[in-house]
This record gives sequence, structure tokens and C-alpha cells, in this order.
Amino acid sequence: MSDREQYLSGRKVEPAGIEPRMQVDQLIDSTFLAYNAGKLQKACRLFAERFLEENVTVGLSFAGALTPAGLSGSCLVPLVQHGFVDWIVTTGANLYHDAHYGLGLAIRQGDHKMDDRDLWKKRVVRIYDVLIAFDDLLATDKFLREILAQSEFRREMSTAELHNGIGRYLVERETQLGLENSCLLTAAYRTGVPLYVASPGDSSIALNIAELELRGRGPKIDVSRDVNEAAAIVHGARDNDGKNAILILGGGAPKNFALQTEPQLQDILGFDIKGFEHYIQVTDARPDTGGLSGATPSEAVSWGKVNPELLPDAVQVFCDTTVALPLMTAYAINRREPRPLKRLYDRRETLFETLKSEFLIHQKKIGRP
Repeated sequence: MSDREQYLSGRKVEPAGIEPRMQVDQLIDSTFLAYNAGKLQKACRLFAERFLEENVTVGLSFAGALTPAGLSGSCLVPLVQHGFVDWIVTTGANLYHDAHYGLGLAIRQGDHKMDDRDLWKKRVVRIYDVLIAFDDLLATDKFLREILAQSEFRREMSTAELHNGIGRYLVERETQLGLENSCLLTAAYRTGVPLYVASPGDSSIALNIAELELRGRGPKIDVSRDVNEAAAIVHGARDNDGKNAILILGGGAPKNFALQTEPQLQDILGFDIKGFEHYIQVTDARPDTGGLSGATPSEAVSWGKVNPELLPDAVQVFCDTTVALPLMTAYAINRREPRPLKRLYDRRETLFETLKSEFLIHQKKIGRP
């Protein structure tokens, strides 16, 4: 094939017209052909075709106020229920607002042009164009302090243990209220998906834990345990020719926490591996400002976070997550049957001990003290 023929070997941009009752996956495949729509189509296909093979462990990181926008119930809950996401890193704020749904508290549509001075007087808080009654924030705070003061929480724990415990109490509240899988916390508890928070001191959950500490109660978060558990999940995923995939929504600390598992395994612990095999990021951040949220997968290769040999299996979509994630979720659910649940929360102790054992054996071999 000549160079000219190689350039012109791609699919024709010749879509059929949009028809009534067309399925979302059909719409994306037939009309999302160029620019960021084309990238979104590639991301949908990569997610459905490569991420969801049985031997792939799928991590999800998400930042930004996605749960108040309703994306936990519409997208994240179905993804974990279908076995399409195996472990998650997010912000404490996302899980705090997610808990409102499990408590039967309302988040309502508003308008970004509302008078914030009047909202403050009326005790209503605004997240762009969604509104929450301030009293409902206080009700969530009260619920968190009441459960986290229980004796079972009075110890050191990872954030995965913390959120699993909160999820269990929210399941009880769901039953009382006649709800089911109303939020990510309860869905993750039921499916055994561990929920990590990259910056555990940065949220209203943390504020309530800090209040309990002043009274000599509540949990103490072991951040080293978080780092090691996440690395153990990524390490264990490669058993029996398994692979790791990462879906990044937004950026920030959750993105870095998820991706840093690879440099920890390679550079700090000394394992001979090459980074995530599959990578998708949806972001509205620009790469040219140098920030992490817009950093490309090829830049991540230089850190050992993405396998350089599999860079074609890395797609970055420049799009608002609130637009892209429902489309990606619908595409995957239409194209793939549910996967068996990996229940990594239940296995995290074993994965941690395996990582620790293999690390110590490796250290002894290379003579590092």
C-alpha cells in the first residue's frame, strides 16, 4: 500500500440520517465521526470492547461535583451493578453528596443565575445550577456523626473500609425508606467495589470525623493503607495474564491517586511492569497549561503510568463529563452483558498481604535493606 493509500484508508465520513427511535450506541457509531465526537466514539468502543473483557480489572477515578448532578444514580450505580467498574477513587465531597440520596434528601434543579446573597439568607446552597437545603446538609452531618461514633469505627482504617461502613448503614436507611440502590455508596457496598478518596481530609465527611476526634471518638484514616491497597489491586489484576484499565472522569487528586499505583509498583516497590494497558480520560481541562487534569496519556507514559506499547489503547476526550458519561454508560450497557463481580473489597486484605510478601521477597533478592 502506498503512503497516499494509507492516508486515505480510513472509513468514509458518510453517515446515514438519524432515524426515529435510534439506539444510543447506533447513534454514536453512525454519527460521532470527527473531532471530539469522534474521540468520544473511540472511547465508547474502547470501553465496551477492551475494558470489559473478563480478564481486565477496571478502575474509575472521578472528580468534580458529579453526584449532585445525578450521575451516581444514572450512570455510576448501573456501571458497578453490571460489573463494569471494579474499584473507584473519587473525592470525599462526591461521596458526601451521594449520601443525601441514600438518606432520602432532595437535590433540586435551580439556575446558575440565582442571587447567592438571597440563597444564603434563605439557607439554600448552590452547586452551579443545583440546589440543596442547608438543613439537609446538617441532617447528613448528623447521620455521619451518629454512625461514625459507633465502636466499630474507633480504629485506624483505609478510606475503603470507612466508605464500606457508611454504605452498610445507608443500606439500612434505604430499607427503612423503601429505597434501593439510591446512591453509589450503597451500590458499592452491595457489589463489593472499594471506594477510595485521594484527599481524605478534604470534604464534609472529614469535617465530621474531625469533630468526633475532638471528643475522642471516630475513625483515624490510614493513608498509607489506601496507597498500598490500591497498588495491591493493580498488582493482583495482572495474575493469570490479566490487565488493568483506567477510566478517568475529570482529573485532580483522584486521577493522580489512581495512576500513581504504577510508579509505586515500578519505582518504589521495584516490580518489572509497564503501566496501565487501557486508558480513557474525559476532561474539559486543556493540556497546554501544564495541569494534571488536562495531561495527555502520552505524557503519562513518561512516568510509567501507561504502557508505551499499548498507547493506541489510550483515548482522551475533551468534553463535559455530564454529557459524555451518560452516553458512554448507555453504549456499554447496550453492547455488553453484565460481567461477574470481582468483589475487590472482599479480597483487598488478601491482595495486600500478597503484595507485601512479594515485595519483601524481592527486596531480599536485590539486597535492599
